[in-house]
Amino acid sequence: MSENMQRPLSPHLQVYKPQLTSVTSILHRATGYGLSVGLAFFTWWLVAAASGPEAYQTFTSFCGSLLGIGLLFGWSLAFYYHLANGIRHLIWDSGFLFKIKNAYAAGYFVLFFTVVMTALTWVCIMSSY
Repeated sequence: MSENMQRPLSPHLQVYKPQLTSVTSILHRATGYGLSVGLAFFTWWLVAAASGPEAYQTFTSFCGSLLGIGLLFGWSLAFYYHLANGIRHLIWDSGFLFKIKNAYAAGYFVLFFTVVMTALTWVCIMSSY
């Protein structure tokens, strides 16, 4: 091997192509951050409810806006994904689903569960209006 060749010191995104297991791991971290941001939204709701009708009306007006609905939708999507993937990690911690075939099946199930539960949640929310 030539001494002039520059190689990365550790595996990098340019070396490996994304796999389902790596993508789900990155999404798990991202949804964890998203849930933390959503916690501020949840706190705003509680403070507004405790502060009186005017504060609560401001909160509900924001929630009814396009931005508010988008944030709530994203928060629910992040919640269901993080929940399902967290359960998958607990199963891995128990020593199961380590074969590639099983890991991929569980990953696809996490994605399926996320889409179905988010859709069901929003069907219920929208049908109440």
